[in-house]
Amino acid sequence: MAAADELAFHEFEEASDLLAETPDAATTSGSNQLTPQGHVAVAVDSGGSYGAEEEVEESDRTALLQEEKQQPGFWTFGYYQSFFDVDTSQVLDRIRGSLLPRPGHNFVRHHLRNGPDLYGPFWICATLAFVLAITGNLTLVLAQRRDPSIHYSPQFHKVTVAGVTIYCYVWLVPLALWAFLRWRKGVRERMGPYTFLETVCVYGYSLFVFIPTVILWLIPVPWLQWLFGGLALALSAASLVFTLWPVVREDTRLVAAVLLSTVVLLHALLAVGCKPLPLAHPAPPTQAASLSPDLPPPPTARAHTT
Repeated sequence: MAAADELAFHEFEEASDLLAETPDAATTSGSNQLTPQGHVAVAVDSGGSYGAEEEVEESDRTALLQEEKQQPGFWTFGYYQSFFDVDTSQVLDRIRGSLLPRPGHNFVRHHLRNGPDLYGPFWICATLAFVLAITGNLTLVLAQRRDPSIHYSPQFHKVTVAGVTIYCYVWLVPLALWAFLRWRKGVRERMGPYTFLETVCVYGYSLFVFIPTVILWLIPVPWLQWLFGGLALALSAASLVFTLWPVVREDTRLVAAVLLSTVVLLHALLAVGCKPLPLAHPAPPTQAASLSPDLPPPPTARAHTT
């Protein structure tokens, strides 16, 4: 103990002598070296904060690597489960955004916010398919009440036809559009297309307006049906055009015009396909002229023999 005190006393004397010789120097704790003013000396020991910071950074890096490894592949159910993790307020906000399109209001940026979902598009397409099938059968029932000559039989196959048509449209058309925009991105470097799921999400929510429209088509007034269909098509197509315009405007005018025209045309074909066709009344049966037995038969030409 006395040796240690004596050693510390000698070190203190040496430090005092050095300070007396170089008054512009400063000492650092845990080190016998002198550091001139204007420089920063870092003392690293077993309990220093620098080592603790390195440990924290290393642990953060390890946690990030573990999170990356834990992400499921796209062939697993867990990968798609995240796209159905939305609440009611988000779905309603996206439905309102598709019903009220306006220039300069990008549906992807203002409503999706880099979080596309498949929950809304899936149930919108399913609801539209069932509504089309139900209203198609109701149209025949109402027409039969007005005209007994119309024969009604349940047409359950309409659910399958409507479902296959709508789901193919919502998946295949965005796939072709996304592939085309990716190809144009290689030609025009400034173009930044949306992801495939964002494109599917935009198309899915754009079909919501047709659900109330199909119900209103039960009103048996042809010009009113066309009016409702035109308004629904205008709102739905405008939502697509205003969303795609920030992407395609970086391309040439010809390509942008052709692409947007194709999108609107395909949407119009789907709207016309959803509209119920006018019922064709059966032609009245031809009544054969019944001959009275009291009347003589009509004269027939007889062959004269010579």
